[in-house]
Amino acid sequence: MEEKVFNSSSYYFDLPPQFIAQEPVLPRDNCRLLVVERQNPGFKEARFKDIEGFLNPGDVLVLNDTKVIMARLKAKTSSGGKLEVFLLKDKKDNTWEVLVNPGKRARLGAVVHFDKSCLKAIITGVTPQGTRMIKFESSNLKKDLESLGQVPTPPYIKKEVKQKSLYQTVYAKNQGAIAAPTAGLHFTKKLLSRIANKGVRIVYITLHCGLATFRPVKTNDIRNHPMDSEWINLASSAATAINKAKARGGRVFAVGTTAVRTLESLAQPSGDFGWKVSPFCGATNFYIVPGYKFKIIDALITNFHTPGSTNLILVSAFCNLDKISQSYAFAQKESFRFYSFGDAMLIM
Repeated sequence: MEEKVFNSSSYYFDLPPQFIAQEPVLPRDNCRLLVVERQNPGFKEARFKDIEGFLNPGDVLVLNDTKVIMARLKAKTSSGGKLEVFLLKDKKDNTWEVLVNPGKRARLGAVVHFDKSCLKAIITGVTPQGTRMIKFESSNLKKDLESLGQVPTPPYIKKEVKQKSLYQTVYAKNQGAIAAPTAGLHFTKKLLSRIANKGVRIVYITLHCGLATFRPVKTNDIRNHPMDSEWINLASSAATAINKAKARGGRVFAVGTTAVRTLESLAQPSGDFGWKVSPFCGATNFYIVPGYKFKIIDALITNFHTPGSTNLILVSAFCNLDKISQSYAFAQKESFRFYSFGDAMLIM
C-alpha cells in the first residue's frame, strides 16, 4: 500500500476532452457539487448553492483572497519572431521572473517588444530552472501590464476568456497570483451573505498561486518532488477566529488546496485544544503527501484536479487515494465537469 500511495503513477489518469470545462457555469453557485464523506461509502450529489446546508453556526469558512494578475503577454523579438511571455514573480525595479515560449528565442540580452504598444524589455538572466529574468522599460509598468495582459488560464482551456472577472473570485483583493484559487470561483456574494447570516465566521488568507499550481510531479516517488515556494499571509484577526472556533469545537472548512496549505503550514501545538495557527507573512513550500496528519482543517471544498498535480496528491492525503480515485471515476460516469471552470467537491 505504501508503495502505491507514494508512486507518482497512482496520480495520473486519462480524461477525455469533453469533460474539461471551457467556461464556468453561470450563476457561479449553480454548478454541481459532489459530496464525499470520508467515513461513509458512496457519494452524494448536490448543487454548490446547497453548500450552506453542510455548514453549522460556529464553523469557520476560510477563503483565499488572492487576485489574479493578467500574466500572459504577447510579444516578439527584434527580428519579428513571436513569443509568449508569462509573468511569474515581481522582482521589483521593473524586473520580473517569467516563462518565455519558445525559450530558444529568449537568449540573454535579447530585446522583447510587446504587441500593440511601445513597451519593450531586455532579458537580463536565465535561471537554472529555465525561466528568464526580464527588465521592462516603462514609467508605469503596472498600468502597462494591466492594459496588455491577458487572462492566464491554463492551457487546457482553449476558449478565450473575454470577461476577465470570470477568472477571479468575487472576493479577490490582494493582487499577485498567476492562477485563480479555483475552488472559490463557485461562490457568489449572495451565497456568502447567507452563510455569514447562518452564524458561520468567514475569514480570509492569502496565497499567491504560482508555479506550484502548474508544475506536475515528475519524480517516481512523490516525496522527492521539489515544491516551489509561494507567498502566504495569515493575519492575526483570521488566526484568532480560527483558533477560537477550534477551541469551541467548531469546524474549519478550507476553500481550496491553497487554504489548506496555508493553514497546515502554520499549525502549532496548543496546550488548550490540540493545534492552533499563528499569524505569518512570507514564503512557504509546504508539501502535503499521504501519511500527513491534518491538524487544522476539518473539511475541504475543492475542484477536480489535473493528473499528477500536487493538488491531487493533497486531496488524496486528506481523504484516501482509493476513495479519491473512485470519486473521480464516479464523476466521469455522471458527467461532472473537470478542472478550473468545472464542478466542485466537498470532502468532509
